[in-house]
Amino acid sequence: MYLNVHSHYSLRYGTMSIAKLIKEAADRGITQLVLTDLNNSTGVMEFMRECNAAGIKPVGGLEFRRNNRLLFIGIARNKEGMKELNDFLTFYNLKQKELPDRPPVFQNCYVIYPYSYGEKLEENEYLGIRFDELHQLYGKDLSGFRDRLVVLQPVVFSGKIAYRLHEYLRSVDLNTVLTKTGTADKCTPTDTFLPPGELETRFGQYPFILENTLKLLDNCVMDYQQGKIKLNRKTYTGSKTKDKELLEKLAFKGLAERYGEGHVKALEKVKYELEIIHDLDFCAYFLITWDIIQYSMRKGYYHVGRGSGANSTVAYCMRITDVDPLELDLYFDRFLNAQRSSPPDFDIDYSWDEREDVQRYIFEKYGAAHTALLGTMSTFKDRSIIREIGKVMGLPKAEIDSFTDRTQDAYNQNNPTFKKILAVCELMSNMPNQRSIHAGGVLISEEPITYYTALDLPPKGMPTVQWDMYEAEMIGYDKYDILSQRGIGHIKEAARLVEENRQISIDVHQVREFMKDPLLNARLKSGNTIGCFYIESPAMRQLLTKLKCDNYLTLVAASSIIRPGVAQSGMMKTYIQNYHHPEKVKYLHPVMKEQMQETYGVMVYQEDVIKVCIHYGGMNGSDADVLRRGMSGKYRSRMEFDKLVDKFFEGSKKLGREEAVTREVWRQVSSFAGYSFSKAHSASFAVESYQSLFLKTYYPIEFMVAVLNNYGGFYTRWLYVYELRKAGATVHLPCVNHSTPVVSICGTHAYLGFIGIQGLTLKLIEEIPLERIRNGNYLDLEDFVKRTRISLDQAIILIRTGALRFTGRSKKELLWDIHSLLGTKVKPGSDTQLFEPETKHYQLPELINTELEDAYHELELLGFPLSLSFFDLLQTSYRGDIRTNELIGYVGQIVKMVGLYVCEKTVHTKNNKKMWFGTFLDADGNFFDTTHFPGSTPGYPFRGTGCYLILGKVVEDFGFPSVEVIKFAKLPIVANPVLE
Repeated sequence: MYLNVHSHYSLRYGTMSIAKLIKEAADRGITQLVLTDLNNSTGVMEFMRECNAAGIKPVGGLEFRRNNRLLFIGIARNKEGMKELNDFLTFYNLKQKELPDRPPVFQNCYVIYPYSYGEKLEENEYLGIRFDELHQLYGKDLSGFRDRLVVLQPVVFSGKIAYRLHEYLRSVDLNTVLTKTGTADKCTPTDTFLPPGELETRFGQYPFILENTLKLLDNCVMDYQQGKIKLNRKTYTGSKTKDKELLEKLAFKGLAERYGEGHVKALEKVKYELEIIHDLDFCAYFLITWDIIQYSMRKGYYHVGRGSGANSTVAYCMRITDVDPLELDLYFDRFLNAQRSSPPDFDIDYSWDEREDVQRYIFEKYGAAHTALLGTMSTFKDRSIIREIGKVMGLPKAEIDSFTDRTQDAYNQNNPTFKKILAVCELMSNMPNQRSIHAGGVLISEEPITYYTALDLPPKGMPTVQWDMYEAEMIGYDKYDILSQRGIGHIKEAARLVEENRQISIDVHQVREFMKDPLLNARLKSGNTIGCFYIESPAMRQLLTKLKCDNYLTLVAASSIIRPGVAQSGMMKTYIQNYHHPEKVKYLHPVMKEQMQETYGVMVYQEDVIKVCIHYGGMNGSDADVLRRGMSGKYRSRMEFDKLVDKFFEGSKKLGREEAVTREVWRQVSSFAGYSFSKAHSASFAVESYQSLFLKTYYPIEFMVAVLNNYGGFYTRWLYVYELRKAGATVHLPCVNHSTPVVSICGTHAYLGFIGIQGLTLKLIEEIPLERIRNGNYLDLEDFVKRTRISLDQAIILIRTGALRFTGRSKKELLWDIHSLLGTKVKPGSDTQLFEPETKHYQLPELINTELEDAYHELELLGFPLSLSFFDLLQTSYRGDIRTNELIGYVGQIVKMVGLYVCEKTVHTKNNKKMWFGTFLDADGNFFDTTHFPGSTPGYPFRGTGCYLILGKVVEDFGFPSVEVIKFAKLPIVANPVLE
């Protein structure tokens, strides 16, 4: 009888999860239900699964609303009907049009209008009447629509507390206070499951309405295929046989290119993988990924194939990845095996400005009806809920701020308002809040995708499914991850600039050669890696220095042990110790030595866990990977996991391992597995790091310009400008006759772009260089004003930045001139003048401009000074007692240093107290690092960019010196002369 049930996917309206909703129905003996969430079908597939498991007949539908007003409810008679409803909603979502008052005539759906609907009904259309509307039937001639009346009993909540939660959700949705949320904005207090028999009793005088409702429900069958099925596009060529043949052809062709002729081990591995790929029906998945890569390569795009897919030798041979699994002893079973519970995928990274074109290609090649981006669901969580609840309660901002400040929790715990907020917060926590878009997932479906979901159109502008990756996996989709990252943009742009600036064409894919280059490895060892992908952060540069890392394999390990879990577990320190003293490593068993020698007895990678399970415990690759996933908390069932643990111990016993040794091996395996990182991921990152190292070493100016033009990396913009200067470039302030929107170079001269100027409009950023290209350089201020039609405030920004210095006049003279030209606020006309009127010139007194004034202008408008350094702005000439290069000679001593703040990292101690790690530049331009323990410095020691006086003790860790701070203060700078 329940044709209008809402789950919490009716965002900021429904209150029950699918599981809760079905339990409530089962407890009342309800045997069939229709899920009709508001303007979405997010939960329909989940609803069907859960209902089937609970013995309840599921029916899918949607409730269509416009401006919070019920238009009609659509109920699917079958799978085709669900597609009709999804297609209907998708059309209006993608066209970004309002829903109409009535839908088209559906072939496989019923439509239910509210009882107040007064138009003529089609054959598949009904009127839904609520029990509190039955009095409207009294004395009415029902003969004309007797068979069109059905029970409308909406379900939104369960119980009084849940109704109050609904009221809060509605107020949050409407962004208003509870008292202003009107009756029409909420459901009624009776929109819930009624006690067994009550609905029938309320409609007792109108049994035909009950009969109509049951008949409608009985005619609905969600005829979807049950069980685990694969919904991805099934073939690439149109035939599974041809897919198999093409995949083999590409794999063997690539095998010869990658390994040469007669490589027996590679041939065996490729044949082994091809058999599994075919048996598990993944030929099309590999071929479609290959097709995407082929398109991007034709376009000249750089890509990095990574993730567990980099464990595949077939993928390496097809140039999907550039990581050699044989060289790194990577296990294919880590990527694909018969027992893997979650679908594998390839992570393909592109430059941030090329990814969308690749996505467009996928949509065009595989069809809009079969392609969509993957969605994601954000939830109500953390302290943001408290803020939302406080707002709808009408609390003042100051009080809300105090409630969201964790340091005030002890003070607030006895506050009744705070207690009330926390109670609501607990109910709302982790409820779906809004649909969004996944970072890079793309689905390519065999059937039209609207059989399973309606589609949204997020700001990205591409159709997106209404559920997330976890639901996609449950339904039967394997996603393609088409991701973007800045690092690839740096590499691509740098290679282009080298060709443009030096007329040298370079191939950044010769990574094998890069790995052998002593200059690159020396740079790696020194930690001089600013701008280089994944290896430029302070923590990574420290690790490279401590390891004296000078080769690819060590870099792969470093890329893994830098991960937070590994570092915090103490494994990083153990690895560094063992790395420097391999002779002192004690292995539990010869098999452990054989398998762990590369990582000095430390399980650095997920693959290490698999290796131990296979070679020590005698397990096969599939079981070993499932066990590894289980230790990471990703097991399908506890019972299944326990069986595999038993299998490990039984296998070890059969191989004659000592029980005590086996238990210790298991202890280490199980403790490390949760922290370990995929070796294939690390290897992919290391390949890209070497590409960056090559460019930074041989083409440093072009590389740093590329980093700046791709919006930097780990650090703020000024540091990359500093590195650009350090690389040998003469860096100029923006200039209207030289600059483009981004940083431009000519030889060793670099001009900062207009994009970095605070307050300059996007229109001018684009127009100034375009007008210069069309009609030549600007002749003088007046010519510039006339051609760009610039406003006074924008002209002042450019003058103060120094962008009009080509005129030969000082900033103060130019400011006088611009006020003369535009001070009347009359915009210069765009009409062509027959005669050029003579400009009046005035004799000005001498207006002196200073470097200090320029530096302050630059600080304000660029965020950093270029005319002077940060050190030049200090009131004091003191630069510290020692510099970075001398630190190692002062280990254990108290020193005083002056450092320019670069960045900091906040961490929490075991006692949940805050401490910090800082990174600074000394006056010579060299980096040094600081540690700020709790209580040694103010509550929050850093006060933004600037120079600091640092008193601390020099400590050393594996040859890397740093300063443990005792006292710390920001140094004052000279006053702005304009303000004096």
